[in-house]
Amino acid sequence: MLTVGYIGLGLMGKSIARNILKAGFPLVVHNRSRAAVDELVSEGAKPAFSAAEVARQVDIVFTNLPDSPDVEAVTLGPGGIVEGAHPGLIMVDNSTIKPVVARQIAQALAAHGVQCLDAPVSGGDIGARNGTLAIMVGGPAAALETALPVLQALGKTITRVGDSGAGQIAKACNQIMVAAQMTAMGELLVFARKAGADPQKVVEAIKGGAAQCWSLDVKPPRLFAGNRQPGFKAYMQAKDLNIVMETARQYGIPLPVTAASTQLFNAMLQMGMAELDNSAVIGVIEALAGVSLLPTE
Repeated sequence: MLTVGYIGLGLMGKSIARNILKAGFPLVVHNRSRAAVDELVSEGAKPAFSAAEVARQVDIVFTNLPDSPDVEAVTLGPGGIVEGAHPGLIMVDNSTIKPVVARQIAQALAAHGVQCLDAPVSGGDIGARNGTLAIMVGGPAAALETALPVLQALGKTITRVGDSGAGQIAKACNQIMVAAQMTAMGELLVFARKAGADPQKVVEAIKGGAAQCWSLDVKPPRLFAGNRQPGFKAYMQAKDLNIVMETARQYGIPLPVTAASTQLFNAMLQMGMAELDNSAVIGVIEALAGVSLLPTE
């Protein structure tokens, strides 16, 4: 039985770690805030007080952190995974970070006998809780084969896209599509309301046709109920889109639609909506249009 470590117990990380524990794997956990650690320890996990301490004790160590600098610090910084590295250790990063950083970390840890998989996920907090995430993997095929039984506790779709960094490229592509869906959905709902049609009936009319998508299936009922809580927080969507745009500049890729989506999500942050769901980007469009879909008392 593989011993697993999980570092980063945020909104999704805690649910993912819990599913690993439920699948029967011995689990060592670490998080900057200790409340999540204590919660999982009460369910059978073992606590650790540094990333290095986790790495020393496990066969596979997962990370799930906000951004590229956080992953770099936890893997290669003082008290990081590198200090607890041992030959045969596999590091799996569920974070969404820059592809170039994923490659740099993989190269640095390889010198210590560690194989790295960049394995960002999609499916939001619901997918994390239910173990139905889509997992996009970059890195050595042999490492994925070893880690697969654990990854199967996280998600229902596990796809090796290519070598190191390829998982992060796939996640960037995912976020291009997610942002387009969220902004388009916001536009169509505001369009329907202001042009004089019932947005709920419009959604029912169009989601059985070519407009059908996950966002249109899942998000409108929450929006119509006035629920704009995450989900997937807007500031994380904005962060991911900024990674997309920076990578696009690096490779000279024109992304005009994604550039507009990025501006809308960055506007959310400036309007005080950073902690809301990414579907709450509709709030920016509502402000521009002078209408609201929020239910009236």
